[in-house]
Amino acid sequence: MAYATTNPFTEEQVKVFPNPTDAQVDAALDKGHAAFKKWKNTTFAERARVLQKAADLLRANVDEYSKLLTLEMGKLYAEAKAETELSAAIFEYYAVNAERLLAPEVLPLASVKEGRAKIVFEAQGILLAIEPWNFPYYQVARIIAPQLSAGNVVILKHASNVPQCAAAMEKLMHDAGLLEGGFQNLYPTRDQLAKIIADIRVRGVALTGSEGAGAKVASEAGLALKKCTMELGGSDALIVLNDADIEKAAKWAVYGRHWNGGQVCVNAKRMIVEDGVYDKFVELYRKGISELRMGDPMDPATTLPPLSSRGAVDGLKQQVADAVAQGAKAEEIPLEMPNKGCFFRPVILSHLEEGNPARHTEFFGPVTMLFRAKDADHAIEIANDSPYGLGGSIFTKNEERGAELARRIDTGMVYINHPTMVKADLPFGGVKRSGFGRELLGLGLKEFVNAKLIDIVDIDAPF
Repeated sequence: MAYATTNPFTEEQVKVFPNPTDAQVDAALDKGHAAFKKWKNTTFAERARVLQKAADLLRANVDEYSKLLTLEMGKLYAEAKAETELSAAIFEYYAVNAERLLAPEVLPLASVKEGRAKIVFEAQGILLAIEPWNFPYYQVARIIAPQLSAGNVVILKHASNVPQCAAAMEKLMHDAGLLEGGFQNLYPTRDQLAKIIADIRVRGVALTGSEGAGAKVASEAGLALKKCTMELGGSDALIVLNDADIEKAAKWAVYGRHWNGGQVCVNAKRMIVEDGVYDKFVELYRKGISELRMGDPMDPATTLPPLSSRGAVDGLKQQVADAVAQGAKAEEIPLEMPNKGCFFRPVILSHLEEGNPARHTEFFGPVTMLFRAKDADHAIEIANDSPYGLGGSIFTKNEERGAELARRIDTGMVYINHPTMVKADLPFGGVKRSGFGRELLGLGLKEFVNAKLIDIVDIDAPF
């Protein structure tokens, strides 16, 4: 597994990072365990000072951090800055709220004789975070901010194409005052990763990534009887009802599908539109895509960046070809494309009949699946016809009806009149093949703590 920076816009390899030796992996585990024994006994105030300092450093050096995102995975510079700011907001959220969220919970027992019971939340040890390349800071912040605030420590295995972003996060926490070993970045091989998962001092695994990676890591964690959380793929439905504001819905759909180059698990990948507004929506949606501009992701005028790698481009082309071979119709939007870089022209897929495997495929790039729904019930049926269950959205002027319909969509998140989004103060997670567990807020904070019962019982109380 080679860790290297390759600029997606120039396709030039910038820097290669070596794997650690087995001795270095052992040393990292030793260091992490020693750090945990100290960190778990720090106060919430001490932890908050570190997290707030991390937030402050990200904001003070936003340009420096953001340029690394654009360099390594091709993110639009404006979106890179937004990700850096979002990561800072996550650190700050836990600096302010962790103590309240982890406060002991007193249990309402039937009588005093039965005891005075409470649940306390205790840190457990080293956690392994396996994170993807599409949000190199945000994905890391949303696991380390809550878990460090809970008293755990973290070892990071980041995606192989964002090694400098991974190193930058390690340096950030060091500069913020985190004790040595509290957060460590490694570039391990697959065999070394399995060794880390199996180590008794590692108490849990948090992975965000592909289904294949999730299945393998969950299997290894299961064999070692380790808890894990899995944030995997998605094929979010964006439902447009007949009473929606079509012009605004189409604009949001263009954004929802193409932000971050269409490389987001919660991109709006399936447009499901009621028959009465289908033609108008498609016209506006096509026009919106045609106004996107490919180019240098550092150029403020660019609105559609390159994909993360040449392999990503080739894989997406093959997925489209497979869909067409099974009867789908593909419309390529003829955007002017630079003569260099990992670019992919947007494609709209329609006529995706039942039985076409593409209906159950995640297209990780600017490919839209388009469906015509007879009515709202049919739209919900199409939305649920997916192995994924991450996010989704419904556009309608009747917000109450939209919320009622949202209850019928089998996903972890549904937004009304907005594509699925990510924020520091909203939980994140899905169901079905989109994974299990939640991140952010109190839900994410408590994924890897021991909810311990303490019950003080009268010694003369009956058994």
